[in-house]
Order: sequence, then C-alpha cells, then structure tokens
Amino acid sequence: MIERHVIIDNVDPVVFYGVNNCNIQLIRNLFPKLRMAARGNVIKVIGEEEETAHFEQKVKELADFCNHYNQLNEEVIIDTIKGTPPKELKMDDAIIFGVNGKPIKARTPNQQLLVKMFTENDLTFALGPAGTGKTYLAVAMAVRALKNREVRKIILSRPAVEAGEKLGFLPGDMKDKIDPYLQPLYDALEDMIPQTKLKEYMETKVIQIAPLAFMRGRTLNDAIVVLDEAQNTTTHQIKMFLTRLGMGSKMIITGDVTQIDLPRTTASGLIQALKILRNVKGIGKVEFEKKDIVRHHLVQRIVEAYERHDEEERAHGQAPQQ
Repeated sequence: MIERHVIIDNVDPVVFYGVNNCNIQLIRNLFPKLRMAARGNVIKVIGEEEETAHFEQKVKELADFCNHYNQLNEEVIIDTIKGTPPKELKMDDAIIFGVNGKPIKARTPNQQLLVKMFTENDLTFALGPAGTGKTYLAVAMAVRALKNREVRKIILSRPAVEAGEKLGFLPGDMKDKIDPYLQPLYDALEDMIPQTKLKEYMETKVIQIAPLAFMRGRTLNDAIVVLDEAQNTTTHQIKMFLTRLGMGSKMIITGDVTQIDLPRTTASGLIQALKILRNVKGIGKVEFEKKDIVRHHLVQRIVEAYERHDEEERAHGQAPQQ
C-alpha cells in the first residue's frame, strides 16, 4: 500500500469537485479499492501502486477537461475513467469556455478580425463605439493565453479619468476610489474564471488590475497587457504605456475616440498614437462599427441617435458635446 498526493492544477476545486462534492464522490465510487481524501487542490489517495498511478492519470485527464471547458459532469467522469474519450463539446470558434461552460466567441466579422490580429501582432488597437465587445474580447484572449500557458500573467489597466464625477469625493481609501473605474475589467474576468480561481490569481498577482499611473517604471515580460478606454490617456501616458512592452508579451489597446472624457484643452494620446504609429510594422488595428454592437439592441439605436445629433451641431457650426 502506498500514499500518493495528486495535485489538480489550473482548475477551480469547486468546479472540479462539483456541487456538494458530487463529482469527487462519483470518482470515489469508481475506484472502490482506494481510500481518498480531497482538500483544496490536493487529493490524497491510498492503495496499491498500480491502482493509485491509474487514478492519478485519470484525475489529470479530468483536470485537463475541466480547465479547458470550465465544467465537469457525470458523463465525462465515467467515460474518462472507463477509458472512453469524452465527447468534445462543440467549439463553434469559441475563444474559451467561461463560467458554467458558456462558450465565449467572436460574434461579428470585426470581432473575428480582432482575434486574427491579436494572433499575428504583438500590439493591436481595437477601436469603436460602446457595446462592440472590444474589452470583453481582449480579456477573453488574455485568459485563453494564460490557460494555454503561453504567458505567465495578465495585466489589465485603465486611466482613472472621471466621466463627469470627481474621484476625490468617492468614499474609502485609494483602492476603494480606483476600483469603480476598473469594474468593467472585473466583470469580464468573473464571466470567464470561476470565483475561487480568480481570487487565487489576483492574490498571487497572476492577474493584475491597476490604474494606468501604476504602470510607470515597469517592464512587462511574458504577459498579455490590456489597456482599456485608451482615448482618455494623455500623449505622455500612452507613450509611457506602450514602452512597457517586454519580451514574450502582447498588448491590446482598446478605445472609443467619440467618448473622450479629458479636459477640452488636453489632446487624446490614443488619437496621436494612431497617427504616429500608422506605418509601423507589427501593429494591428481593427475599427469596429455600429453593426458590431452586441449589447442590447437599443445600444445601437442610442449610438446612432447621438451621431445624428453631433452631425446636426456641426451643420450649425457648433462643436459636438463629448
């Protein structure tokens, strides 16, 4: 009799073990000759060497399935342990499978183009109106790269620029004041990574979410780096950010040049960067349009209504309100 410790990496134990530990109970029933105890991401098993080795192999296969699809069910467990390859879930060009196995995929031609540009370039700009999925897709590709062990960390950043509200009036310490500006990034991550695993990634700094000002002085190696709302960067800020790119890393810069919240006297760094870098090789750019909006159908109508309003103001010789 030997004791073997099997570590299940890169999966959330809550998802792997199942509701009320139903998955681990099924695994225990399928290996009646073994005694086992599970805690966290370690399963301790006692039995004959051959049987425990077979157990470890099967648990690793189940962990790989769980890591890829973010789910594990009775049918997959039984098929895997009995030696029958589990049925592949329909990919349908899914980038990753989110929480509860929900496929996250590019839904429009421009979203598909963004996936292609990200694959082919180390720096990609994604530009367009609200609701086109720029940020969500960027985070999904970052999570996929992390899951596939192509990078060691994900760094997500936004400029903390007020959209008509004053940061200083928010309650709490600096983190409490900054977090509301970063909430869209948290929301995307919570759709893609189970809560327990996400908390672990955040605590170990595998995933880092920080305001743009916190990027100064860093060199970002072996990482996917996403800068969201880049239209609200100044010319100095975006230059500082772009020059953080390190070896083995990729950057995605998202922004909407029609929603600039900077003071009127301050130029948008994103607009300037696009002009300066337009002929630089190795940089991809995707421009989303109203037809790419994948939020509620009213969002597209709202965007179109504001565009008509801006055109009317221009026709009367007034500067459009931003």
